[in-house]
Amino acid sequence: MSVELLNTPRFYGFRVRRQIDGRTYQEYFSLKAEGKRIRGPERAAIKVRAEARDQELKALQQKSREGLARRRAVDEEGRVRGVLFRLKQEKSGTRTPVFQVGIHSFVEQRIVNTTVSITRHGLAGAWRRAIDFYALHKKIGPRSKAFKALLAACPSEQELEALLSGA
Repeated sequence: MSVELLNTPRFYGFRVRRQIDGRTYQEYFSLKAEGKRIRGPERAAIKVRAEARDQELKALQQKSREGLARRRAVDEEGRVRGVLFRLKQEKSGTRTPVFQVGIHSFVEQRIVNTTVSITRHGLAGAWRRAIDFYALHKKIGPRSKAFKALLAACPSEQELEALLSGA
């Protein structure tokens, strides 16, 4: 919560401040009237107004973050941020090609990870499973343009071979 009680020589009251799309939203709720400090139920009512405004700004901030995450999913080079191609070392010592997904989930509000085996599901199947996981946690609908862009960003066999030869 970004509601702060300010008690300075210049201002006494609550400040609500949030950063949305690089812009600072800041509002003040004074606890002074006619040069005297407000107390009791009037002060509580002002605090409720400040907290309500903070909740409005919080909703806007969350919506903005989710929209930004959808727009920035695919970088300039056509790769999906948060989905990596890796060679996973199995307990037997063999190296298995996988897509590793590690992203911040808007569903669970924490970092989530998974790996999808390319050997087991094939390139297209593994990519689809990785993108389905990504879209679920980033709240991207399967019919949206963003989802289609994610599916289209599937690396080719040649790109994966180049990565394998470089490893």
